[in-house]
Amino acid sequence: MKVYDTPEIAPPFSNYSHAAEAGGDQRWLHISGQVGVTSNGELLEGFKAQAAQAWRNIEAVLDSAGMSLEDIVKVTMLLTRRSDLAASRTIRDAALRGGRPASTLFVVAGLADERWLIEIEAVAAASSER
Repeated sequence: MKVYDTPEIAPPFSNYSHAAEAGGDQRWLHISGQVGVTSNGELLEGFKAQAAQAWRNIEAVLDSAGMSLEDIVKVTMLLTRRSDLAASRTIRDAALRGGRPASTLFVVAGLADERWLIEIEAVAAASSER
């Protein structure tokens, strides 16, 4: 993956890139929105726990496809509270381990379940040889 940050526009507001490009013969994986629910259906309490679980869910989906977090080229995060913005960035940065995919963040009035505080979707690309 190649990232682009042009000096002709304002720099990214946190640890992401303006654009991410996957080249060559790639497999593309579009990951549906993940929330803070464990594999046994338990919704975790609090924003930090839900955000960390959503990232674990994304990592599990990637693993099932033979991919890793390093293959993510685009992340979209939806938060229900603006006050969770700083924590969401910290948790995202830790989950991505230095990766800088393209990123969009929305603060929304609510998600499908009113108890959900975050939802994350991602797009990954990896060599078709994997």
